[in-house]
Amino acid sequence: MDTPNTPEPYTPESRALQERERRRRAAELLGDLEPQMSRDETAEGWNEEGGTSREEQLVRDVPPHHSG
Repeated sequence: MDTPNTPEPYTPESRALQERERRRRAAELLGDLEPQMSRDETAEGWNEEGGTSREEQLVRDVPPHHSG
């Protein structure tokens, strides 16, 4: 006689289903932990959004030991 607390036998399909459900619950609880876009993929530091002049860019890029 089966009781409600008897676990189902493990099969590859049941393990995959359990893993998907575990990942879904974790994503629901934790949210998206990784950024959608890395800093390398943004315009940050590439002067694409800054709109500064070439002169301002050159002055900004002068190493500290050359400024005065």
